[in-house]
Amino acid sequence: MTALRYAYVVALVVWLGGMITIAGVVAPATFSALERTDGAGGRTRAANVVGEVLRRFHVVSYGAAAVLLATLIGMKVIGPRPIGFGRRLLIVGMMVAASVVSGALVDPAIARRRDALGVPVGSLAPSDPRRAEFGRLHAISTALLGIGVIGGLILCYWETRE
Repeated sequence: MTALRYAYVVALVVWLGGMITIAGVVAPATFSALERTDGAGGRTRAANVVGEVLRRFHVVSYGAAAVLLATLIGMKVIGPRPIGFGRRLLIVGMMVAASVVSGALVDPAIARRRDALGVPVGSLAPSDPRRAEFGRLHAISTALLGIGVIGGLILCYWETRE
């Protein structure tokens, strides 16, 4: 049982820590550094770097999700059943859904839109519908990441209570 819980906590820490690190450190630092050296061109390169980091992290998140689900179910089967098992399973399911939608649909759509533009998104007029569509997709991506972070924080809280 201890091994299952340990694997559960490690997977949760990797997933949650990765999301927070990408959103709070990697993306801001990449945009800041590359924009400072090359303006709009740097912003485009930063978007490409952060997009690639996210694509690779989605693979990590799918692995962490598989471990979370397997260990949570394993703890239930072996017993004793984890406190709030159904709610934990629901939260992990929501995190998985958010990650899959982001990784399989939203982030690739953002990359396609950026590539199809042929110019930096920031160079488009604020009233340009392509810029508005890009902004909408980016907001969805951010919200999906937020769902994962909130779910992960709730799960971490439950682990510290036990």
